[in-house]
Amino acid sequence: MTQFDRRGFLLRGMLGGGAVAVGLPFLDYFLDDNGTALAATLGGGRLPVRFGTWFWGCGMIPDRWNPTTAGANYDLPPELAPIRPVQDKVSVLSGFGVTLGGKSNQPHISGNIGLRTGTPSDTWQQIAGPTFDVSIAGAIGAGTLFRSLELSVDGNARTSFSYRSGTEMNPSVASPMELYRRIFGADFRDPNAAGFTPDPKVMARRSVLSAVTDERRRMLGKLGAEDKARVDSYFTSIREVENKLALQLERPPRAEACVVPTQPADLPASTDVTARQQSHKLMAELLAMAVACNQTKVFNMVFSTATADLRQAGSPTAYHQATHEEQVDRTKGYQPTVDAFSTQSMQGWADFVTAMSAVKEGDGTLLDNMLVVAHSEVSYAKNHDVNGIPVMLAGRAGGKVKSGIHIAGQGDPISRVGLTMQQLMGVPVDAWGTDEMKTSRSLSEIMV
Repeated sequence: MTQFDRRGFLLRGMLGGGAVAVGLPFLDYFLDDNGTALAATLGGGRLPVRFGTWFWGCGMIPDRWNPTTAGANYDLPPELAPIRPVQDKVSVLSGFGVTLGGKSNQPHISGNIGLRTGTPSDTWQQIAGPTFDVSIAGAIGAGTLFRSLELSVDGNARTSFSYRSGTEMNPSVASPMELYRRIFGADFRDPNAAGFTPDPKVMARRSVLSAVTDERRRMLGKLGAEDKARVDSYFTSIREVENKLALQLERPPRAEACVVPTQPADLPASTDVTARQQSHKLMAELLAMAVACNQTKVFNMVFSTATADLRQAGSPTAYHQATHEEQVDRTKGYQPTVDAFSTQSMQGWADFVTAMSAVKEGDGTLLDNMLVVAHSEVSYAKNHDVNGIPVMLAGRAGGKVKSGIHIAGQGDPISRVGLTMQQLMGVPVDAWGTDEMKTSRSLSEIMV
């Protein structure tokens, strides 16, 4: 008797008393009644839902960024004009802020920490817990070679806002070439390749780690509490390496949307905003394919640093410097240079959303199966305001989230954003944040 196997795209049967299996092409049969691909990753389940963050520095000019109408079809003030082509895919969250609770506002630090941890802090070293992307990676990141990918377009591996604790930063991949080599280099296994043979070098590396497992456990049994805490993060890294090696010894599940890209040009890091946009666009396209090829489910992209290192070609004045030194134009009513940088940052965000939505996956796009939070660390950078920090969402999280709406926060704690993201990604948390930032109110307006 012949049977179809949805899980492996195989035609199974018997021949001469023995079992045989013949590979099948992708058929409509493998779609559910709604036309949704059940096995685009060929693991037998629905397409995975991914999560990411996208950061730009120095905020915006509130009167030129915040929409004035709520809900769908929100208006686009001048600084949001670049997102017009992707407006239906982007939700804007305005008016949410960090409640300092008596703590001092540390410029370009307090807002970021408050948003990402739910706890305002004076320095990075005082972070009370992991940033919410790390908690989400713990919930959904297993089964991929990289539990999360951190990327920064400024060429500095230490430009990262993903922290396991105040002293444990997840360093960034800092160039398109480095990202390509990390993902599609010697360790990459094409999920759509016809055959698969485990790499003997990987087998040997795994054997070495396995050989010291018992000794590692015996050593931990002899350590005091403080020493155990010191080595715990190290052993966590070792376990992650072990998991990667185990995955490399298995045939990767197929990924319908995966197409191995060509190696990019080695673009040098630059503070010139036009060059930054070019490098960022390339990194976004590489990241999109890394996600489509099931190399990671969680990522963090930094477009510009918290003190916005961007410059215009031929100008000695950087973005951050302009936010504090440029006078408000009496005729225009705002800082023209700052406005231009903010608008160019939004063009970078629009390019990112476009790159994710350009990859077809199942009956939709890669963006449909992810949720990305874009944010800055201040609202109006001239006075380091942490009230009304700009936030945007892109993607539908596999159908769980509405897109293309504006929600006005009315001064609510920005921890509502972090709580909602974690709940949507399956982190078991009913409330999040501390002190005045603690909240149990999710953003029901965006949920389907």
